[in-house]
Amino acid sequence: MSGSGEPGYTSPNLTLFGEEHVHRYRETGGEVGYLWNGVPILLLTTTGRRSGQPRTTPLIFGRDGDDYLVIASKGGAPEHPQWYRNLTADPEVELQVKDSVFRARARTAAPQEKSRLWDIMTDLWPNYDVYTTRTDRVIPLVVLTPTG
Repeated sequence: MSGSGEPGYTSPNLTLFGEEHVHRYRETGGEVGYLWNGVPILLLTTTGRRSGQPRTTPLIFGRDGDDYLVIASKGGAPEHPQWYRNLTADPEVELQVKDSVFRARARTAAPQEKSRLWDIMTDLWPNYDVYTTRTDRVIPLVVLTPTG
């Protein structure tokens, strides 16, 4: 099921992606869209750093205690995804996990904790390791701590 010929890479099924993923997840309380290619998905809503408008992105997530973990990989693209740029400008975000919606504060994982947290995420989605070979940038791992 490898798609790009890269060792360790598995091509995901993209039949539910982007705005359609967000729409179906929201209208079904996560019944559709929570599991995507066998991994859990949350909806992250950031505030646009230029527009001030809410921007929602479906992302694979892991857990570390009460915290939620996401990776700003953008598939190994040379630039950070917009959602990551938004939360570095305003770390107050909203998460939806299944039908639960709550506020959280985002921070980029510190170097001393990143390796342990990265392992949690690559156990879920091994493609993250492949993405690191596609770019020269350091791919951020984001810790989302619920605030209420």
